[in-house]
Amino acid sequence: MGTPLTIRLSVELERADNPPLYDDLIKFPKGPRRVNRLRTLAYAGLIVQQCGQTTSVMEAQWLTKPHTEPNTPVQDTVVALASMELFGPSRNE
Repeated sequence: MGTPLTIRLSVELERADNPPLYDDLIKFPKGPRRVNRLRTLAYAGLIVQQCGQTTSVMEAQWLTKPHTEPNTPVQDTVVALASMELFGPSRNE
């Protein structure tokens, strides 16, 4: 297996698309700081999804059920729902 390929992205985001994300990213100047913040948010969203919290809005009700098993991570419903909105399936445009 060879060297992994680099993924290059060009992202345009208007405030109307996602106001909370826009407001967070606009705090940083253009360049590496803003890119690193987006990378951090994307990674956090990926971790939330991979922890088995949910991958669809239909499963969101599951998040509100209390866990009785020991060593079960605490789930933040707001974070999980935000992650689903941001990193969920793409919309058909």
